[in-house]
Amino acid sequence: MAERESERGTVTAELAIGLPAVVLVLVAVLTLTAASTAQMRALDAARAGARAVAVGEQESVVVEVVARVGGSEAEMSLVHEGEWVRVTVTRPVAGGWAAGTLRATGVASAWVEP
Repeated sequence: MAERESERGTVTAELAIGLPAVVLVLVAVLTLTAASTAQMRALDAARAGARAVAVGEQESVVVEVVARVGGSEAEMSLVHEGEWVRVTVTRPVAGGWAAGTLRATGVASAWVEP
């Protein structure tokens, strides 16, 4: 009986030590998932924008295409390099405590059709 009484509270202590570690790992996994999703959306938006420029769409249409694919918070940069165009899209990583500081970037280039 004395042995059982000396072990009282060990589960609570182990939970108090282990639970923050589990929560930290869960937050890291969720942040990584959100970052990879934002990266894919930014890259898809850049590709869609580059295709739109390549086929001769106006810049206002390209901005709409990028916003539709990358989300309303996506920011676009358009650079003409001779016959080529480079579209860069940046967007914040959704969710998490560091959402304002984490940004995903996607870059795509396309040859502008005559």
